[in-house]
Amino acid sequence: MTKRPALRRHLPTSPFKAPVQPVEKHFVVGDRVSHDEHGLGRIIGAEPIGGALLVDFGSGQTRIAIPYSGMYKL
Repeated sequence: MTKRPALRRHLPTSPFKAPVQPVEKHFVVGDRVSHDEHGLGRIIGAEPIGGALLVDFGSGQTRIAIPYSGMYKL
């Protein structure tokens, strides 16, 4: 059994910046998006369980899973 390391809390007097929490991306069907690998597209479907999105990039449809890395809303 391996132990997970304990999370350290940020002290207000620390000279180092507090760790930044990643911003959760929110997309809805019909949004125009840009993806680093696939280019421009439109969201045509969303899975209620799992949170994956079906995106039409013109050259084909691709399923993009959470955390939607490289995809941005236009």
